[in-house]
Amino acid sequence: MSAAARKSITEYLVTLPSFVWLTIFFVIPTFIIFAMAFRPANLAGGFGEGWTLEAWQSLSNPNYPAIIWRTVWLSFTTTAVCILLSLPCAYYIARLRAPLRQTLLMLIIIPFWTNFLIRVFAWKSIMHPDGIIKRTLLFLGLVEPNTQLLYNDYSILVVLIYTHLPFAILPIYAAAEKFDFRLMEAARDLGAGALRAFWSIFVPGIRRGLMTALLMVLIPAMGSYVIPDIMGGPTSEMIGNKIAQRTFSDRNLPQASALAALLTFTVLGPLVAALIVQGNRSSPGRKPEGAT
Repeated sequence: MSAAARKSITEYLVTLPSFVWLTIFFVIPTFIIFAMAFRPANLAGGFGEGWTLEAWQSLSNPNYPAIIWRTVWLSFTTTAVCILLSLPCAYYIARLRAPLRQTLLMLIIIPFWTNFLIRVFAWKSIMHPDGIIKRTLLFLGLVEPNTQLLYNDYSILVVLIYTHLPFAILPIYAAAEKFDFRLMEAARDLGAGALRAFWSIFVPGIRRGLMTALLMVLIPAMGSYVIPDIMGGPTSEMIGNKIAQRTFSDRNLPQASALAALLTFTVLGPLVAALIVQGNRSSPGRKPEGAT
């Protein structure tokens, strides 16, 4: 057996456990949920006989477009803000000496030691009408006494950003730690400003970390339902809230499956398109731009 064949077999064997894991716990459940969306519901909370498009037709409910739009803009805004905040943070931490770097990383990880619900309820207390933020803003004259900080889209956005920020910082830092900062020094020597060197050299050099951060923030943000339920109330629902409502309160599993399938397609669609574009660009048979 040739060395190339042995290498290929080794790669397949190393990849096999991950492939089996994803197939069993992601691909198969996704197909099951998709199939459940085509079954009729019954009064007992299960599935009726036969197949129907009733669950998909229910997505034409006039309330759903607003919920979908709220889910999309909150999730993408959360992702964009987290990445923009994480870039300078990860850059700064990666350039520090080891002892101080470890301290800052520990401070970023410490919130994970506290229960998620406790942290969300803490934010609800902080943003309460009698909380410290409201009183501080009133003292500075930035808000009116009747201004409501809770139970709106912006309170959800603040807590989403707070919750997901570490998931953006850590993968970007992991990529920045391996980045060769001499490239930025060379760019500065060639006349590039600090900001241009940052965006033209550093950011493209950690693009894998950026892609990982994007996935780790966008996907859980799209499926959030605890934060909107606690911070937003009934007028600020996201798709995750509707899935939970249809599953546990209404016991309408086909509609919950249709909403879950819609959420899955919303998340996977742009990602698959990006992977296809990236694969075409890195294809070995593709000629470089400008080649004849």
